[in-house]
Amino acid sequence: MIRIHQVSKTFEQRIGGSYKALDDISLTIGRGEFVSLLGPSGCGKSTVLNLVAGLEDHSEGIIEINGKKVNGPGADRVVVFQEHGLFPWLTVLDNVAFGLKQKGIGKKQRHEMAMEQIKSVHLSRFADRYPHELSGGMRQRAAIARALAMDPEILLMDEPFAALDEQTRLILHKELEEIWMRTRKTILFITHNIREAVILSDRVVVMSTRPGKIKKEFAVKAARPRDSADSVLHHVENSIMAALADELEKVVREETGDEYSIKKNDFPGTAADSLGGGI
Repeated sequence: MIRIHQVSKTFEQRIGGSYKALDDISLTIGRGEFVSLLGPSGCGKSTVLNLVAGLEDHSEGIIEINGKKVNGPGADRVVVFQEHGLFPWLTVLDNVAFGLKQKGIGKKQRHEMAMEQIKSVHLSRFADRYPHELSGGMRQRAAIARALAMDPEILLMDEPFAALDEQTRLILHKELEEIWMRTRKTILFITHNIREAVILSDRVVVMSTRPGKIKKEFAVKAARPRDSADSVLHHVENSIMAALADELEKVVREETGDEYSIKKNDFPGTAADSLGGGI
């Protein structure tokens, strides 16, 4: 279980002064739960993930994994970033097995373990290929397989599909849902895309503009595996869009000045599809 209690994060600036990125964030994610963080650019979504990963220190509050305070990275957590991070000089097989090698697992065993995860992301025929020989979607699959090979309790995913085309993203949504349903890993997923958050998650947590706070949570009570035509999903999308309207207006006013305003009723019913990739 992930417990974030009254966490704030302040960054010092090189030019002097500081700014508060997160303000009094409290969130609990249960074991095996899939939760997405959603909000405007700069609201602190990725900062929350980095704090849970132990890649950064929080300024105030408590972060715990299964009752133990987070003081740095741990074997119970693995991060999948937007950039795949594969080593270009290693094959898919050796990339996926790399962490296992660092743990001292013998070559035969680690290759068997790596191949199991490579099969789970449908890359068996490409195990001997190098990253430059793969498409963007295939490289992200390999990155997910590498994370799964370490068998962490928690997957922390920071906009892993943001750079992919829509068709590839939809395929990877299905594959990630299948992986989650099979493994029941705890997943904290960061995204700008409303549809992506809703179709994947048990819960969507909407954050406000900086300093980031939790504005509202939405339970997604649609059946799994998810069907994109499910009316429950569309209802949640529209509810999230309504909750985000004020935050989007704040962002627009910061960028264009106070004379410009977005009206909530300017967004059509399908706004989640058209705007989800850009908030």
